[in-house]
Amino acid sequence: MPTTPPRPSAARPRPPQRRPARPPVRRKRPRWALRAATTLSVVVLASAGIGHAVMTSLDADIARVDPFKDMKNRPRAGHGMNVLLVGTDGRDKITEEERQKYRLGGAPCHCTDTIMIVHISEDRERASVVSLPRDSYAMTPPHVDATTGERHQGHPIKINAAYAEGGPQLTVQTVESMTHVKIDHYLEVDFTSFMKTVDVLGGVEICNADPLKDAYTGLDLAPGRHRLMGGEALQYVRSRHADGSSDLGRMKRQQRFLAALIDRATSSGILLNPMRFRDVTRAVLGSVRADKGFGTDELLDLGRAMRNFSPSSSEFTTVPIGQMGYLVKGVGSTLKWDPAKSAQLFKALREDQPLAAHKPRSKALLVPVSPQQIRVQVENGTARTGLGQRVDAALAATGFRTTGAPTNSATPTTKRTLITYDPRWDRSARSLAAALPGSELRAVPGQGAVLKVVAGTDFAHVRKVRAEDELQGEFGVVTGDEVGCV
Repeated sequence: MPTTPPRPSAARPRPPQRRPARPPVRRKRPRWALRAATTLSVVVLASAGIGHAVMTSLDADIARVDPFKDMKNRPRAGHGMNVLLVGTDGRDKITEEERQKYRLGGAPCHCTDTIMIVHISEDRERASVVSLPRDSYAMTPPHVDATTGERHQGHPIKINAAYAEGGPQLTVQTVESMTHVKIDHYLEVDFTSFMKTVDVLGGVEICNADPLKDAYTGLDLAPGRHRLMGGEALQYVRSRHADGSSDLGRMKRQQRFLAALIDRATSSGILLNPMRFRDVTRAVLGSVRADKGFGTDELLDLGRAMRNFSPSSSEFTTVPIGQMGYLVKGVGSTLKWDPAKSAQLFKALREDQPLAAHKPRSKALLVPVSPQQIRVQVENGTARTGLGQRVDAALAATGFRTTGAPTNSATPTTKRTLITYDPRWDRSARSLAAALPGSELRAVPGQGAVLKVVAGTDFAHVRKVRAEDELQGEFGVVTGDEVGCV
């Protein structure tokens, strides 16, 4: 009958190469990168069942950018496809009510709030997401300042400042020079598109074991299971002061949220309705920028390739950090990548290898907070010469951020090793105590973020510990189904 909705085959474009119902298993240019992109992951699942004319009209809604213009001496292409996904702090379309409710006041920095490399395996069976901390120490390639037009030689910056200085092009250049991974596509998301995406899906469910409260963003979540709508979700992924883990904790939450978003998009059935799909994409794409090579055909191919995708097909990690609080003149405190571990990580991306294959097999004791996030001042509480230096070195070798300048205690008669800490850092204190068997914990309100160890005559050794959440600064990998609600 004329009124019968067209079958999926009728909606496909006419050229012969698009007639097959199932694409080849392997192709030289796999096209499902948006699967792990925060805002566009909701778009692609239904694209295989949507008409080409509808997809073309949606393609016109995407703002275009050319991040690869005149780029030379780029890394050699590897296997699979790499997408640079950036989230900017753009808030031009945020209403005044939303600014007040979700603490979005102040001038935007015109920088990248989130940077991720999304690697799509050549066989279309895996998405690997690598978060690059926004405060990472970086050295820019020579470039022209996007604002002043001035020619710059390479100089140190925090990686998120590359966008303000040279836009998407300098961002891509800086990431490629640091990782030696060739970027194939560029996707840019702002606050507005993020909120619209979550709202149109009906919210995303997340779980947290500890209270999360951040006065800067207004986040205030009790332990448990929560369904977050757009504004609340933005608070969740932006918070850097919710648990004392700063930007590394924020990236962990972003990865957890992305896994939950993928689960919501793939399991809800929302995207199987062509009309609902159209509404979703129109709400989202108006605030997204992408490179010119990502268009209608790519979206159609993505939808076909992702029919059997699930959260377990994705894996998440953070680039390994070698030194936190690395001071750079004119730049400030930065995070310096671990050269050996980061090289191993990016080599795996270039060679299209699963990151989970590189999971560390350590017998270290599990603790709540990674040693790399815990600052420690050591004191020698005995008359034994050199004990303070010995304890400081042993803690540093285990990963703790010691001052490297142990002192002598005013009371050199300490028998049992003592750890004093501010109650706000109680989880860090428990982690440190696990590394010092038999030590005593003592809360000292107002002490601040630095924990103090007074080494006693009972000190024997430092036990190896590692974070129970391997996303906290380690080369740890989790799959999407491992970080969702259970």
